[in-house]
Amino acid sequence: MNNKDRESIRLSDRILSALELALEQKDIKVAEILTKALELAMTRNSGGGEFVERRDYPPEIEKAMDRLYDLRDQQGAV
Repeated sequence: MNNKDRESIRLSDRILSALELALEQKDIKVAEILTKALELAMTRNSGGGEFVERRDYPPEIEKAMDRLYDLRDQQGAV
């Protein structure tokens, strides 16, 4: 990947890709860590200590979160 391509991809895009892979592999522990990293990447530099995120997540992130919740439910039922 050249520098121009690398600059056009956000960190949150890469973390989302890794999160989707972890979900496909049913790796809850890694998926939860990646979810925290994704939240951090999306909100950094977004305000001071009292900053509260008020935007909705993009649909692809909402879908990944739903998959994580479903996976948690499946694992809890086992």
